[in-house]
Amino acid sequence: MSFGTSNDPDDVMSEINMTPLVDVMLVLLIIFIITIPVMKHAVNVDLPVATNTPQVIKPETIRLSVDAQGLYYWNDAAVDESALTGMLKAEAAREPQPELHIRGDKAVRYEHVAKVMASAQQAGLRKIGFVTEPGR
Repeated sequence: MSFGTSNDPDDVMSEINMTPLVDVMLVLLIIFIITIPVMKHAVNVDLPVATNTPQVIKPETIRLSVDAQGLYYWNDAAVDESALTGMLKAEAAREPQPELHIRGDKAVRYEHVAKVMASAQQAGLRKIGFVTEPGR
């Protein structure tokens, strides 16, 4: 009782068996469905409320100008060179420390501007800037 003929060779199956692949994918899908809600679960904690209001304290700006003759102007008011050091020390002691904007005339000798910078540094001012006009 022979079901096949002896002449038929055993054919090799050349198709991929999809059943194990589908089984693995379904198992992974079930694992992800179960674990996603667990990962998003958080412990309820009653946290303290903090008031975070930004401080809008803007430091004052001091305009120190040096004209072509080497005269100094503190916020557009003429000031003597000897009084300038005391004024810079007083401003350096303030909190928050003001910004010093130095405006030097194009024709002034650099020596006068360098004296102001050195005095400001010795007084303890940390924020020093130069004001210039944009080029044309």
